[in-house]
Amino acid sequence: MSDAIADLRKEYSKESLDIDSADRNPFKQFEKWFLEAQKAEILEPNAMVLSTTNQSNQPFQRTVLMKAMDTDGIVFYTNYKSRKAQQIEENSRVSVLFPWYAMERQVCIQGIAEKVSAATSLKYFTSRPHGSQLGAWVSQQSSVISSRSILETKLAEMKQKFKEGKVPLPDFWGGYKIKPTSFEFWQGRQSRLHDRLLYQADGDNWQVARLAP
Repeated sequence: MSDAIADLRKEYSKESLDIDSADRNPFKQFEKWFLEAQKAEILEPNAMVLSTTNQSNQPFQRTVLMKAMDTDGIVFYTNYKSRKAQQIEENSRVSVLFPWYAMERQVCIQGIAEKVSAATSLKYFTSRPHGSQLGAWVSQQSSVISSRSILETKLAEMKQKFKEGKVPLPDFWGGYKIKPTSFEFWQGRQSRLHDRLLYQADGDNWQVARLAP
């Protein structure tokens, strides 16, 4: 098994990333790559691995979906009583990784997570499919449950409760916006001499540097 794993390798040769041709604004560079990921029909191009830490500085990761992005940051939604939300309340410094492996690319973004307004959460919540709206009410995210039947029973209760009207936004559910402090764009290259560009916030500007692979 170990030898078989050690022998797994792939030469990266699809693209390059040059500091002179990359956009000086990391948000615009990200948008360019994100649109290319959509065009390439990458599975869930908006999926990102969110990293948080607990009070003991133990890191945790999980995949969440980016649901909005503007020049101020990246937005995702969750249960505010979930483990990730509790950890963000303890330490708002987070990072996310977009793993676009099929394109031999990764983007890592570090930043500060802040709750979005209730109005923003409501606007997104009402755009979700009906089943997803009910699901937000059903799951006490990250809590221990004895069986899946508990979820199914709770879902049936929610269907009955809201059968004659719109599903309201739970007060324990909403969004976070990650306001970036750095971006790292990674492009796989041959002989493991990958291209890496690091953007770091400097007031209202961004400093860009090439990193050794």
